[in-house]
Amino acid sequence: MRPHLRNRRTRVFLTGATGNWGRAVLDEFRVRADHVEVVALVLPSKRDTEVIRRYADMENLEVVHGDLTDYEAVERCVRGADFVLHVGAVVSPYADDRPELAHRVNVGSIRNIVRAVRAQPDPARTAVVGIGSVAQTGDRNPPHHWGRVGDPLRVSRYDEYGQTKVIAEKELVDSGLPRWAWLRQTGIFHPGMLQIRDPIMTHSTLGGVMEWVSAEDAARLLANACEPDIPDEFWGGIYNIGGGEGWRLTNWQLQTRISAALGVGDPRRWYDRNWFATRNFHGQWYTDSDRLQELVPFRGDTFDAALDRALRANPSLKMAGRIPAWVVKNFVMKPLTRKQRGTIAYVRDRDEEAIAAYYGSRAQFEAIGGWDSFHPVEPDRMPSRLDHGYDEDKDPARWTASDYGDAAAFRGGELLSGDVPKGDIATPLSWRCAFGHEFIGSPRLVLTGGHWCPECVKDVAGYPRQAESNAFLAQLESVEGAQSRAATGSTS
Repeated sequence: MRPHLRNRRTRVFLTGATGNWGRAVLDEFRVRADHVEVVALVLPSKRDTEVIRRYADMENLEVVHGDLTDYEAVERCVRGADFVLHVGAVVSPYADDRPELAHRVNVGSIRNIVRAVRAQPDPARTAVVGIGSVAQTGDRNPPHHWGRVGDPLRVSRYDEYGQTKVIAEKELVDSGLPRWAWLRQTGIFHPGMLQIRDPIMTHSTLGGVMEWVSAEDAARLLANACEPDIPDEFWGGIYNIGGGEGWRLTNWQLQTRISAALGVGDPRRWYDRNWFATRNFHGQWYTDSDRLQELVPFRGDTFDAALDRALRANPSLKMAGRIPAWVVKNFVMKPLTRKQRGTIAYVRDRDEEAIAAYYGSRAQFEAIGGWDSFHPVEPDRMPSRLDHGYDEDKDPARWTASDYGDAAAFRGGELLSGDVPKGDIATPLSWRCAFGHEFIGSPRLVLTGGHWCPECVKDVAGYPRQAESNAFLAQLESVEGAQSRAATGSTS
């Protein structure tokens, strides 16, 4: 146990406390009141105020009303904190409609937190856990549905939330703070999921995958990260959060299991097949999510148990199976597809760029066909790995300029820094991409985290062109045809 934690409660600064994940974290800390106290920064909005009032009886909770973009409010909460759990963010689909707000909050907040920790008398006292997203690696439909930290950052088009998390991750990884960790969150299964009625539902591909995690397990992870027995090895790492083997579902399996629980025999009666995009979403199964479990044990849930809790929290949905399918299809689902951000709205409005992003082309959209030719995809369950362009068996303490040069060349660029200390993976170096953009990033960020040129990662439409000179990225860009067939459930 760290000396300053003896004989007093651990102090945790929690952001995003009124969200689905944040509320689960508060519930977890409620039962640890004997040794943990929490300060939560909560927006003074009507909605957030009403939510946090539910915790008025939580004796180990202090609420500070303020904004993550306000440095003074953030510093007040950081002061005296042993841990910062930065869950708060503007997320999709809200972030899709307000990209400027998403950047201001998601990037500005981590900068404020880093600045506030640096301003403390002993920055090493405060550990920061930042939260990223599976959206950072974008479309990973089969056959490249297995992923790990270090794979290319390749955000889906129109996904400003994913872009903000790429930037925020760099801010923390290369912040120079003594103790930090970055956790890329996967899809969180929580009761509110069953209430989602938003056009973003149409972006989820039928043949895509996700390694889910329950809100309860994710909350246990963050609470356990604040316990004194966490190994020092955890700090300074980037990790994928995933529920493990039992949570690795295809999107179609998710649909059918939820529908069956609602008493709906065949969910295809609710939709037309071409309402669902065939690409440009996100989701993976992880080859490395067990590593986080080894360092900070948190898994104790199952998908069936989480689904049962969601149904008990939404008892009215058990009537879904009694409603005629044509009513649900024509008066609930169909209108969603025609709203802003809905796939059929793009087709109706002849938005060729969006059609290309979500279907490949108008011709590919028109060729999707009906349910009679649909066959659920069964992705390979044998894990596979992309090449990261350097010797991954080599101890990072032995990395040299030669290793960095190899990684840069694999990405079509070069290392510009000449004086490179052996084994120093934290000091930012200078790099140049194939298009002449120069940028700064540590070896840990580039080799371990999968970052490369910040300008190029923002140029989503340019990924295919970038892949012509970037072998790292080309591993994904070269399989669009196979991805499209998998995503539509086509065997042709």
